[in-house]
Amino acid sequence: MRQIDKGHKINVEELKSLLLDGKITKENFKLPYEESQVFDMLMASVKAEVEYRHRTFVDSPELKAQVAAASKWLINQDKSGLLLCGMTGNGKSTMMKAIRGLLRFLELKDRDNNRIGMMLIDAREVVRMNKDEYNRFLRVRAEPILAIDDIGLEPTEVLDYGNVLNPVIDLLSYRYNEQLMTIITTNLIPKQIREKYGDRIADRFNEMMDCIIFKNESYRQRRE
Repeated sequence: MRQIDKGHKINVEELKSLLLDGKITKENFKLPYEESQVFDMLMASVKAEVEYRHRTFVDSPELKAQVAAASKWLINQDKSGLLLCGMTGNGKSTMMKAIRGLLRFLELKDRDNNRIGMMLIDAREVVRMNKDEYNRFLRVRAEPILAIDDIGLEPTEVLDYGNVLNPVIDLLSYRYNEQLMTIITTNLIPKQIREKYGDRIADRFNEMMDCIIFKNESYRQRRE
């Protein structure tokens, strides 16, 4: 037990430093390249994802802005999360997969010499795992870099033997508390996120995530 004299004036800054010494701050992962290099690499990865799905790549000012914003986040994350939101079919999941593909290609390693990768999972699979494979759910929840596709399409609450489960909310709350790198796609607008998940999660989204809004039209509606 630390002894503090009752009559001693507290030095707030000194005490703050001592308290911080007892906390472990997560260092966000950042790509060790110039922003222009990451832009070019990520654009190439987006093109590769589009061609892999046998579609025609369409360049546009909107796409360049989205790639630029994602590139900036990858090299200088003020926040541990990235939220990709917008209407269906306009490239959010493609961008997420392009980031994953770029990390795979670069074969970077962390301080412990572990290869840096990104797990990608659908939000509905998160719900299923929480109910049927809870140990796997716990492992996924703690992944250093996790991408969750299509948040908002899954049921918010699930009944399991009379217990009400909130799988996605539990996962996001855990990653918020642990400051873990998280990328999310959703068709919901911010107001709908607040309505579906509540004020607590919506406020945490604002705190932990940079947001890229995909306003362009759906690519799926275009003829190739």
